[in-house]
Amino acid sequence: MTFSNDKAIYLQMADRLCDEILAGKYKDDDRIPSVREYAVMLEVNTNTAVKAYEELARANIIYNKRGLGYFVTKGARKQILKERKRLFMKEHLPEMFRQMRLLDIDIKDIVEAWVK
Repeated sequence: MTFSNDKAIYLQMADRLCDEILAGKYKDDDRIPSVREYAVMLEVNTNTAVKAYEELARANIIYNKRGLGYFVTKGARKQILKERKRLFMKEHLPEMFRQMRLLDIDIKDIVEAWVK
């Protein structure tokens, strides 16, 4: 995985795992890779992966079954969608609308580009 400099690596790892949940790779109560497996897969330090998993556990996206590993919390996908939509509306959409006004792009142009 290629990491950007604008966000902590452990948060980018947490986002990636959320992306995988959204994409259906992991469903409710599915076991996810262990911290070590995920660290090796993404070529990061195990401590970084631990922080990512702790962040997701705090957000109630995953949970730990002692001795068995981490699993996806029931309803996690719905929770991730809700939060991602909220962030999109708050952070990304205003900038997109600003750019549309500056570039004189009409909503019809967007719809047309979407259907192509």
